[in-house]
Amino acid sequence: MKIFWIMAALVATVTGGFGQPLNILFITVDDMNADSLGVYGCAVEDATPNLDKLAGQGIRFEHAHVQAPNCTPSRNVFQSGRYPHNNGVEGFYDVEPDYPILPDLLKAAGYRTGIWGKVADTTPRSNYAWDAVIHTYGKGSVKSAEAVGNAALKFINESLTEKKPFYLVMNLSDPHHPLFGSPASVKNNYDIYPPSRIYTADEVVVPGFLPDIPGVREEVARYYSSVRRADDIIGAILQALEASGQAGNTLVMFISDHGMPFPFAKTNLYRHSTRTPWIVRWPGVVESGSCDSQHMISAIDFMPTMLESCAIGLPDGLDGRSFLPLLKGKPQAGREMVFTEYHENAGGIRNPMRSIQTKRYGYIFNPWSDGKRLFKSATLYSQSYKAMKKAGAADETIAARVEFFNHRVVEELYDYEKDPDALNNLIDNPEYAEVVTRMRRELATHMKQSGDPALDVFRNRDSAADRRKFIGAEEEKAKQLNNSGLGRKRK
Repeated sequence: MKIFWIMAALVATVTGGFGQPLNILFITVDDMNADSLGVYGCAVEDATPNLDKLAGQGIRFEHAHVQAPNCTPSRNVFQSGRYPHNNGVEGFYDVEPDYPILPDLLKAAGYRTGIWGKVADTTPRSNYAWDAVIHTYGKGSVKSAEAVGNAALKFINESLTEKKPFYLVMNLSDPHHPLFGSPASVKNNYDIYPPSRIYTADEVVVPGFLPDIPGVREEVARYYSSVRRADDIIGAILQALEASGQAGNTLVMFISDHGMPFPFAKTNLYRHSTRTPWIVRWPGVVESGSCDSQHMISAIDFMPTMLESCAIGLPDGLDGRSFLPLLKGKPQAGREMVFTEYHENAGGIRNPMRSIQTKRYGYIFNPWSDGKRLFKSATLYSQSYKAMKKAGAADETIAARVEFFNHRVVEELYDYEKDPDALNNLIDNPEYAEVVTRMRRELATHMKQSGDPALDVFRNRDSAADRRKFIGAEEEKAKQLNNSGLGRKRK
């Protein structure tokens, strides 16, 4: 089968907007909400000037999502075109794939592949053979705009020397923890590369799904300073592309791997967990300054879109489909909903969830919730969660919010049009009974079509015994993986 994939790529005609092979520059950031960008309505002043400029040169998608709300599972969807339960990357483990990944097909078609950062998180095998791992070029920190820009320019120039089109994946670590100004950031010498603007606690707006208390506000300010540093680095990458002379023949795509590193965002399935900024610049193809507020796209569509954009045949078994027509300003039917999933955190602790989202509603299934089991993820170690837990001792509203975060309920439904911060669970509201029925039906259909092993427990969601049995099997699976030696060390 792999020979077939390679041959299909070799016979493809790869052309860009000017009759030359199309280059691809794929820029990702870590833990950035969509509404942290100015063009997406950011309430904080001038947080992303370079990204706002990029959006003005291309198209932005208002209703874009990733499939998974944590790093490795999310990033592997991009490169595999498969849901985590199908590509095997449900957590932070090495997987030996029996399917083609995007860099394989592009390399077979004559592309030179390069990557900056997140190497082990981006492909099923941590030792995947990229042509160049460019954060090893020269000296400089992952937080240095100059170092990142210089490495990108060197890779592009090398590709020109080899007379090959390039697929360059630039994975930036901001605004992931440690955030700028935090003790851990200072300890790791990251703060010696400050952003072009540093925000103070009184300059930011606290997201509505978090309480506006001092500890949260301080961490939100550090988050936005880190957002600004990511934007600075993106500006340097785009300047490098311009300096190479290849900007006119390069498709630039920008995205975040999932939502911000705060409770009710990262490692969850709320709209703030998976909704991502998604910007595409493609000179001569994409209309400058355009916005798609009609269609829903998701990470599962990235790989088929890239292949079709490069006129490379699609392999069998992809879960997504190309949205190339949308880039050309055409409508595309069947884009009214997206499906997302979560399995486990970086420590191998399983709290599986499934969700369906439309432009208005979000439904979440939490088979792990039994009133006793605690939800555990990296956000529990955030300054914000600790501040919320402390404030809850004297504030019943905050205490209830912490309690809900810790234990959740089996089903959740939110009307994001009326409740954008998912504060009011409508699952038992009789006015939304028809919506609940429809969302359950659509999720079950998706789970059946995609071969989701959680289908049976979803069908039997009212049975506490079935949910316990499912979670027990999930925990055993995670235990075996953790003991297999396939786990990867994370920075």
